[in-house]
Amino acid sequence: MSLLTYDEARPWAKAIRDQVVARTMPPWGAVKGVGSFQHDPSLTEVEIQMIVAWVEGGAPKGDDPSLPPKLPATTKPMKAPLLKSLAVAGDMPLERPMVLLGLRPEALANGQSMLVDAFFPDGRIEHLIWLRDYRSAWTRDYTFRAPLKLPAGTTIHVKAPTAAKALLLY
Repeated sequence: MSLLTYDEARPWAKAIRDQVVARTMPPWGAVKGVGSFQHDPSLTEVEIQMIVAWVEGGAPKGDDPSLPPKLPATTKPMKAPLLKSLAVAGDMPLERPMVLLGLRPEALANGQSMLVDAFFPDGRIEHLIWLRDYRSAWTRDYTFRAPLKLPAGTTIHVKAPTAAKALLLY
């Protein structure tokens, strides 16, 4: 379904509300509160309540002058940065320090879940990402808001189905 114009989105108002309340729209995959990522499209509770109120109020159009301008079409292809990656399944102790930029799930099937943790040498545990009821059509890199410095001796733990791996992007 297209959400570019009111006329295209209006027939889907109740479905949009239901998906937004279930937090499956906009698609993201990572459970809120586990990890902090760039470009997270998740809606705040206030934004969700605004959509619910809009639908329950009859999904009115609003004023045309208050609409945002149309975005210009991009003609330049975007270049993704070249990153090194390391596949991890189960436990992997780091023999040397690493600056972790993000993660990408690999071989995680629809409906499966993955939890990735960092066990630091000083006993701290940091939950890096939790993907619950994953949808492979939305595979993406989950880039941290700030790079994560992992000292030597840190163990990366990936809890996922047997074939699944987490690609560490550094």
